[in-house]
Amino acid sequence: MAGGVGDAEASTFNRISVGGCGMPASPVDIWSRAGNYKTVIALDGLRATSDMSGWRHETRIQRLANSGVNVVEPVGGLASFYTNWEKASPGNKVRYRYMWTCRLDRIVAALDARGLAVGPWRKYAIMGISMGGGSAMIYGAYHRARISHVFSMSGYVNLSAPTMREAIRLALIDAGVEAGVGPFDADSMWGPPWNERWGKNDALVQLPRMRGMKIRVAAGSATWGPYNTDAVNSVKGTPLEMVSLAQSRAFEVAASLQGIPITTDFPNVGTHTWGYWEDMVWRAKNAGWFRDR
Repeated sequence: MAGGVGDAEASTFNRISVGGCGMPASPVDIWSRAGNYKTVIALDGLRATSDMSGWRHETRIQRLANSGVNVVEPVGGLASFYTNWEKASPGNKVRYRYMWTCRLDRIVAALDARGLAVGPWRKYAIMGISMGGGSAMIYGAYHRARISHVFSMSGYVNLSAPTMREAIRLALIDAGVEAGVGPFDADSMWGPPWNERWGKNDALVQLPRMRGMKIRVAAGSATWGPYNTDAVNSVKGTPLEMVSLAQSRAFEVAASLQGIPITTDFPNVGTHTWGYWEDMVWRAKNAGWFRDR
């Protein structure tokens, strides 16, 4: 995978626990180094597990901390869209109401207490893949006082597009059943499909809130490449990437029409797979995207 190793022992690893918001405490993994110029919060995908982030399972982006960028990986958030839900999902073993916007607020406060709001702006970058891509943008859009950079990789950044709300409904059911906790109910998240909260959590709709931030979107071409070593997962991931590419391109067009500068990364190959996402992070780093202006 792409990226620089740098000083192998230069950064420090810490796992902290953050509680509150009516949810059980959850771990947050942090790689940091004195003198780094930025801290990025990396959000997971739909099938996030409770032991460690998919970023730690599948990538080595923590090596960013050896060359300028502290890395923060919240653990958990299965099928949560990192948002505050309307209520707990009925028929599901997760008995508490998801309150992930609140939890991210608590995580930011914990990072502040550890002096990780670095750089002249003293603000954080936030990025995510798939489910976490649009979620990162929405969190940043509503938390401009603490977030300066937002980055979606293969994200669903236009939830108002035709069939998207139905697709999310099916995805939440599937993710919960696969994880053994039972189906999640989309109506418990933002209410029924006509509820205004769906639009309030649509990154393309909320794009004007991001004006002046550093914004980046990336998605693969849905063409197989070097990381498509698992045929079954590659077949499943190809249509997911086709949708995220279409939505990321639509986001790019909307930004252009509104005169909002963004940067993009649309490589010639890539499906819904961790290796391509890790490369996207390193290309952003090497392009200087994580730096404050």
